Amino acid sequence: MRAPAPAFAANLNGETIEAVRATLGAALIDAVDQVGEVALYVEREAIVEALTKLRDTPGLEYQQLMEIAGVDYPDRAERFEVVYCLLSLTRNHRLHVHVATDEDKPVPSVTGIWPVAGWLEREVYDMYGVLFTGNADLRRILTDYGFRGHPQRKDFPLSGFVEMRYSEEAKRVVYQPVQLAQDFRNFDFQSPWEGAQYVLPGDEKGMLPEAKGAPTPLKADTIVKADAAKAPTETPKAGSEPYAKTTAEGSAQTGAGEAHGGNKADSKPGESDVIPTKGQGQNQ
Repeated sequence: MRAPAPAFAANLNGETIEAVRATLGAALIDAVDQVGEVALYVEREAIVEALTKLRDTPGLEYQQLMEIAGVDYPDRAERFEVVYCLLSLTRNHRLHVHVATDEDKPVPSVTGIWPVAGWLEREVYDMYGVLFTGNADLRRILTDYGFRGHPQRKDFPLSGFVEMRYSEEAKRVVYQPVQLAQDFRNFDFQSPWEGAQYVLPGDEKGMLPEAKGAPTPLKADTIVKADAAKAPTETPKAGSEPYAKTTAEGSAQTGAGEAHGGNKADSKPGESDVIPTKGQGQNQ
């Protein structure tokens, strides 16, 4: 390195674009300064040569490949873009290189320049289905064995095709078709509390008029009307007890006791429960 701590090259985008145009020549489709970063659009067949020059040319020196990303534009003829993110340690500067392709046209692999690109290209292939020629081990890296489709495509179904689970009966991992109770793509965009009218089993009971004492609470005016309907038609006389019986056969029914001192002969029990003995009390 020229310096132990190179300064941040934030204002070198213009100089970098001029140097890239002079270095890449016809392999460069366009070079733009977007949101403070340099974006290079390169021919697909010349990607290996272009990245080699970006790494080895003095004044550029982008030594490290930080990431390879995929982008999907379904409306384009070549719907996919492979983006190479590069870092220059000597200049403390970054840029990204874009290559356009589709499902059938492969992109040359850059594993001969940066061996780490093998893993990154496998990820782009797994997520988007972009093919890379020259990659010795182009296999899926994130999805499971037997997975069909590519998850990051914008036309990929959200639910997938199959799901994996461990079966206690078979004592192994089994695959089965995905069964969803709700289709992710069908929404009414209405609030479940306001607009939508969802009638669940049992809701029809709340739509019928309820009597007093029903499990569902009633309004106050409804309860008053129900009490008035069951009230007695005859009003009690003034000063009378509301719960006392008007006719009673004895004091036991009216609750009124007899006056003290009215002892009668027949009020004593026929036989005494305690038989006293001579010279001994009843408690002896």
